[in-house]
Amino acid sequence: MSDKILRIGIVAGEASGDILAAGLIKQLKKRYANASFEGIAGPKMQAQGCHSLFDMEELSVMGLVEVLSRIRRLLFVRKSMLNHFIANPPDVFIGVDAPDFNLGLELKLKKQGIKTVQYVSPTVWAWREKRIFKIANATSLVLSIFPFEKQLYDKHQIPCEFVGHTMADDIAIKPDKQKSRHALKLKEDEIVLAVLPGSRKREVDTLLHVFIQSCLLLKSDVKKFKVLIPVVNRQRKDQVDEYIQTHKPDLCIQVVIGHAREVMIASDAVLLASGTATLEAMLCKKNMVAAYKLSGLTYQMMKWLYKAKYFALPNVLADEKLIPELLQDEVTPETISELLLPMLTTQSGDEQQALIAKFEILHKSLKKDADVQSASAVVNLIEQQP
Repeated sequence: MSDKILRIGIVAGEASGDILAAGLIKQLKKRYANASFEGIAGPKMQAQGCHSLFDMEELSVMGLVEVLSRIRRLLFVRKSMLNHFIANPPDVFIGVDAPDFNLGLELKLKKQGIKTVQYVSPTVWAWREKRIFKIANATSLVLSIFPFEKQLYDKHQIPCEFVGHTMADDIAIKPDKQKSRHALKLKEDEIVLAVLPGSRKREVDTLLHVFIQSCLLLKSDVKKFKVLIPVVNRQRKDQVDEYIQTHKPDLCIQVVIGHAREVMIASDAVLLASGTATLEAMLCKKNMVAAYKLSGLTYQMMKWLYKAKYFALPNVLADEKLIPELLQDEVTPETISELLLPMLTTQSGDEQQALIAKFEILHKSLKKDADVQSASAVVNLIEQQP
């Protein structure tokens, strides 16, 4: 451990980035006991001692068109962060995901002679591939969480380290379903569907209603049916509770803050908004239905821009359709319930075991001790001579 005093700037934009950043901070503190961290932090980062200058919720915006309604505020936040770090230069700045916010900040900080890291590669392999040249100009180092990304950066001679994913390290290859069910006080004979409508307000506004309607269709065919909805924070819980109180669906529903991983492991299947949660559900070895709805204009733009065959992460990683993924008009209660019903009523079989085996292979490919690997890469960058 070094006694060197370090100042580290770090910005995460949503719950998944908060998890990655918290693990990185924890490991960096083991190397540098006197390191200080500040930027934009979620609750897990703050628990590790990171000082947050703005609420992370400010950056939790998804969609090309949706960002426009918040653009003035986002630009103000970024300008404030830029001025702060220029006035108080950190030894390194780390942007965790949120590339539309972080890359612009990294570009300007790097021009000021500050070393910059982008933790989680933007999806240049899926759309807006020319961003890789902006990434090259903005970053001193990219930390990649997926193995296929490093090849692309190596091709363009951009410094990149594949570090794996911290969730792959934290989740057992064979999760203990009974232990999680016991922790959540679930009855042995209950059939549980985990429902995750997203971590952002707009996602919940868009998806919660159709997800609950899907559950209502399932209720008549699934005995002792229970819906568990884990949410990321108090704001999302209030949002979900308000919906339930207004619509009063005839379902057994339990809403919990946090514990998404335990809920997924304990469940018999998962219905969720496409995003990092699909990766976590895969690591929990759960069959799932992934769905997403964009604004009409964003969807039309993405149809033209998006190049990859799949959008759900398990399918992207496997380069094959392992799980159903529904987009836009496909996201209907009828389609969702039809896909979920066999997942909830058939708990074994060769097909299910084959899916779990593929999930395990993908899990092992991401299990690289990511917190330690990412911290080592950042330390190496800090200690490099100019």
